[in-house]
Amino acid sequence: MATRGEHLVTADRRFATGDSLLGRLVAPAFARLVDQLDRRLLAGGIEGTLPDGSPRRVGFHAPGHVAVVRLHSWMALVRLATAGSVGWYKAWERGEWSSPDPVPLFALFMANATSLRGTARAKGPMRWMSALAHRLRDNAPGQARENIAAHYDLGNDFYREWLDPSMTYSSALFEGGDTLEAAQARKVEALLDRLDIGEGTRLLEIGCGWGSLAIAAARRGAIVTGLTLSTEQKHWAEAKIAEAGLADRIAIRLQDYRDVAERFDAIASVEMVEAVGQRWWPAYLDCLARNLVPGGRAALQYISIDHRLFADYSRSADFIQAYIFPGGCLLDEPSFAALAAARGLSWDDRHGFGLDYAETLKAWRVRYDAAVAAGRLDGFSERFHQLWRYYLMYCEGGFRGRGIDVAQVTLARV
Repeated sequence: MATRGEHLVTADRRFATGDSLLGRLVAPAFARLVDQLDRRLLAGGIEGTLPDGSPRRVGFHAPGHVAVVRLHSWMALVRLATAGSVGWYKAWERGEWSSPDPVPLFALFMANATSLRGTARAKGPMRWMSALAHRLRDNAPGQARENIAAHYDLGNDFYREWLDPSMTYSSALFEGGDTLEAAQARKVEALLDRLDIGEGTRLLEIGCGWGSLAIAAARRGAIVTGLTLSTEQKHWAEAKIAEAGLADRIAIRLQDYRDVAERFDAIASVEMVEAVGQRWWPAYLDCLARNLVPGGRAALQYISIDHRLFADYSRSADFIQAYIFPGGCLLDEPSFAALAAARGLSWDDRHGFGLDYAETLKAWRVRYDAAVAAGRLDGFSERFHQLWRYYLMYCEGGFRGRGIDVAQVTLARV
């Protein structure tokens, strides 16, 4: 019987994972890749064990993240060298490498991404195949709803088990000993403060999720229009809005941002732009400029990748794009800010808090594991659970390695 989430765990049918007869034949020759890694890991290192059981220290030229890795098969390096992070995940799923804690390894790779260069990126035909598969899932108007459903329509019951009670699926903003729920509320309030939300403010939220920001804004007196392409999110948000007695102040629409042509005093968008895709950045920013009144402001929370890494990143598809967020693309902040400026939108008061996202992801993983152990996530295969754990660890490591960041920024229509 089919289980929920199978469309994600079988994504490798579309993407190159480095598996081939030739790859298996030449696998032992990839031992030299260990030497290459040793030279290019400039900070931190790997306490490794090779397939024959012999120990091998890799890197350690300067202080940094330290990972413990056991290679069970040289095929793991074949996949890494030919299919990048997609292949490295496939190798982990197949037991070709293991680690007591993969997070430091992902942090190590990210912290050394510039010196590693293309070591962990798909190459040649593998890169072209993955790039084509990713392009076929581009967030064009006819495809965007399917891509969103692939991730968010796994079920409200699924997300309820490991998100905080507000059902906020984006980075929290921690202070002191905050609980996850308190840190999520602080993040929402920080965004609303950027927009000076008050009585009668007409607010558009692009990508409203399960409604937590819309509810908080309405409690400040705003009149809110929320957009989503997820039927599951819309149902949940409307129920919560009715429960809060705010149905007269909030309207949730199943609508693409490209189809909105109205006027709002303010626009909020939390970690939505990563789902847009690079091709659609101009259309997204056109939406902000078109729908803001003169002098109006937009507050965005977004995930960006180091500008030095973006060219390589954008030429293929990584693990996240292949398995987790179809059609997605992290921001290249300088390029995106330039596109905003060309549309008369300023770029003000940027605040980055990437390590807060690392802590958010860690909290989600603890809650996820507890839900699985308690049997509260029935209907999903063990393979799916392993994929989801890997996703949370992979992202946490990326933020700890500082190659990706999350930030809030204010864009004013000048």
